Amino acid sequence: MGKEFPVIETERLILREVTTDDDKDIFTYLSDQDVMKHMGLKPYQTVKDVWEEIRWYQTIREEGSGIRWGITRKDSGKVIGSCGFLNRVSKHFRAEVGFELSKDHWGQGITGEALQAVVKYGFQNLELERIEALIEPANLPSQKLVEKQGFVREGLLRHYEFTCGKFDDLYMYSILKADVMYT
Repeated sequence: MGKEFPVIETERLILREVTTDDDKDIFTYLSDQDVMKHMGLKPYQTVKDVWEEIRWYQTIREEGSGIRWGITRKDSGKVIGSCGFLNRVSKHFRAEVGFELSKDHWGQGITGEALQAVVKYGFQNLELERIEALIEPANLPSQKLVEKQGFVREGLLRHYEFTCGKFDDLYMYSILKADVMYT
């Protein structure tokens, strides 16, 4: 990936690199149990936990295994969530997409707007052929969100992850470059 962090603009949003200056805004949603309950992580306890998250964003970009954008509304500039790629396997032209959003902004179509832009970026700029989303069976809102974006549920991965002291089943969703047309 290039040196300069790519900024993505949509109708209502600017997706940009997060910095430690955004730590308190990010802590707002990563410390929220409702936001975190399907992420396989316990709610963050301190702003220092957020610094580790931001460092992870930097590390996956440096390694080429992912890129994570902070979701900001044009009218405020405040980071209200994130969306991006992880577990990218360049030789197989695939990556996983992940996202989360502050509860105050749920139900407004913001995650869908961000996800659509990120998927488009992945197909157009990262040479991806396949984008995957792994979602807990209980996380119905995220399932509906990806399905609305054109993702197809391929099956259930039983005991796929061990998080928070338990094994989690995850649905595998995917979208292929040929599934979407960009003009």
